[in-house]
Amino acid sequence: MNIRIGQGIDFHRLEKNRKLWLGGILVPSDSGSVAHSDGDVLLHALCDAILGAAGLRDIGYHFPDTDPAYKDIDSKILLQRSFALIKEKGFSMVNADCTICLEEPRISPFIPEMKKTIAPILGISPEDVSVKATTTEKLGFIGRGEGVAALAVVLIKGA
Repeated sequence: MNIRIGQGIDFHRLEKNRKLWLGGILVPSDSGSVAHSDGDVLLHALCDAILGAAGLRDIGYHFPDTDPAYKDIDSKILLQRSFALIKEKGFSMVNADCTICLEEPRISPFIPEMKKTIAPILGISPEDVSVKATTTEKLGFIGRGEGVAALAVVLIKGA
């Protein structure tokens, strides 16, 4: 069996009066991500992890922010397309482990819905998707509420 690990990371600046998409769901917040797409850092990190595990470069290579086709695109579509790319190479998902770094709002209540949103896109069960959250203890740009980051690690397998 051919198994591979991939890791991804993404950051976005936060700005007042914007939507905050995390893990494919809209999280109530006064601030949201500034991005070419919907700015879902968690799904972007997952895309990079999946693509990287299969040796397919990164999200910016496949879905560049210079292409108007991706303006305000739903990141669930980017995740679907990234997963389709690895499926074409004969890979499937085993599991995903993700961490969101955000000072506010607290996202723990939204994690079950995120897992239920991500899992079917990747062809796995919600139990195979881990989503965790942490703050930076008021340190750095995330701690000051200026940004959000996400990290993802995935395990994929091939025939």
